[in-house]
Amino acid sequence: MSKLFSTPAELRSIAEVLKGYLRLPWPAKSVPGSLMESIFSNIRSAKVLETYDFVDVIKPKDKVGWQVKSTKASTPVTWKRAKIPDANRLISESHKNQDGLQQLGNAIMAFCNNHAQKSLEDYALEEIGYSRLIVHKNRTLTYFEREICSTSSPQIFEPSDFYWTWSEPKKTQSKEQLPALHGIHRKTQKKWFAWHGLGENQLHFSGERDWWPENGEHCIELSFPKTRLSEDEFMELLRNLSRFQQ
Repeated sequence: MSKLFSTPAELRSIAEVLKGYLRLPWPAKSVPGSLMESIFSNIRSAKVLETYDFVDVIKPKDKVGWQVKSTKASTPVTWKRAKIPDANRLISESHKNQDGLQQLGNAIMAFCNNHAQKSLEDYALEEIGYSRLIVHKNRTLTYFEREICSTSSPQIFEPSDFYWTWSEPKKTQSKEQLPALHGIHRKTQKKWFAWHGLGENQLHFSGERDWWPENGEHCIELSFPKTRLSEDEFMELLRNLSRFQQ
């Protein structure tokens, strides 16, 4: 099995730590991404990178790295702030015809692919995986892992799999929202990407939902604990921890 994937015992450890976090006295509605990075790296004996590289966690010994994401199921995944080279010209051309739209969309996909390939090269990795926690409305959680790319297959997204269109401006009570460039997956006809290139360059990846597994050996399902620690129990836990460290 690829060294990207956690063993069954490691998956159980991830679940136990998450349950422990969710038992803390204050009500948690989600798990911060930085905490998920720490949990994953600790259990996998890996290293968290405090950078803006494509990979968040690496294990140089095994030549593998991971992008780690943790959000509520309803929160769109921000894939990257995609600052596209020559963006002004490409945006202008995109308003002229479909060829211009495709060129801009292809540039966005190339940006994503190049960002991952750079991490492969910079950290001498052979594989990059995806470590993903989803918090559902019904107080259940899904955690799964999958391969994203490798030195033998470095391209994550095939540009020809998508066509692109600008959204209509939306008005809210306070302001008018700028149009976003939508990337439509040709095979499924679903919107996979929304690039906010007229604003802060965020690239939202709603097509990530098509990566969610129904089940599988690299997936675990768990529920929020029915009870949480009381404040007194939590303070006693901290006191015991303090004594242990002295």
